[in-house]
Amino acid sequence: MSENKIIKAIRDKGKTMEAEMSFFDHLEALRWHLVRASVAIVIFTSFVFYFYDWIFDTIIMGPSRPTFWTYRMLCEIGAALHRSGFCIDKINIQLINTEMAGQFTLQINSALIIGITLGVPYLIWEIWRFVKPALHEKERKAATGFVFYACMLFFMGVLFGYYVITPMSINFLSGYTVSTKIQNLFSIDSYISSVATLTLATGVVFELPILVYILSNLGVLTPKFMRETRRYAVVIILVIAAIVTPTPDMLTMTVVSIPLFVLYEVSIVVAGLVEKRKLKRHDEIMS
Repeated sequence: MSENKIIKAIRDKGKTMEAEMSFFDHLEALRWHLVRASVAIVIFTSFVFYFYDWIFDTIIMGPSRPTFWTYRMLCEIGAALHRSGFCIDKINIQLINTEMAGQFTLQINSALIIGITLGVPYLIWEIWRFVKPALHEKERKAATGFVFYACMLFFMGVLFGYYVITPMSINFLSGYTVSTKIQNLFSIDSYISSVATLTLATGVVFELPILVYILSNLGVLTPKFMRETRRYAVVIILVIAAIVTPTPDMLTMTVVSIPLFVLYEVSIVVAGLVEKRKLKRHDEIMS
């Protein structure tokens, strides 16, 4: 009897060790996926660092100049509508550096931010490679194009944040004063932080359909629930638009809100497709 107990204990211990080894094997695999993604980000960061002069003058400082694409388009829209006040001829912004190593750390930090942004597609691909083996064949087919759509939505958000939200916010905030006795002198760190936050935050917000897709597969969200809570979503979207664009005019809030409304409606469609696929799978099992 005791011998049987010993044998059973050995078998249980073997199963436990096998499970532990499997867990650590997964951790090891994840580590290498993250290492490769980190190497890719370092390569992109080095590339940005090498061409930093052009990137800084053209891309980073672009929204601070009246010749920026967005400001020129506003002028053309105003001319087409025969409305004055659309043209932005001057951006009241003066940038200063207040730290000894400020410009050096500025170059490193901004190059790293852009490197991470460029490396997002590869990071998503590596995460997908890690998750993919754990999925069933049908789940893999259902998730076909996940990396492409996730990257596409992210960069659409980044472009929208860079060309729409960032210049509008900079134009408003740089000229806003509470008193003529106070002169606006902005640190370069504050400027870089504002551009990066507005741009990357919009890129993350544009991933809403992907998040809804995942939550729908987990059974957390349904299209019926999203339709019923649409009125609350409208309020939340308006609040987000007000936070992302610290400008008081309704035009800016409307421009920012419209893509978010579209994303929400697209998310409802995505949730509906997931629900139809689940019902179809259920019918196949029952039949």
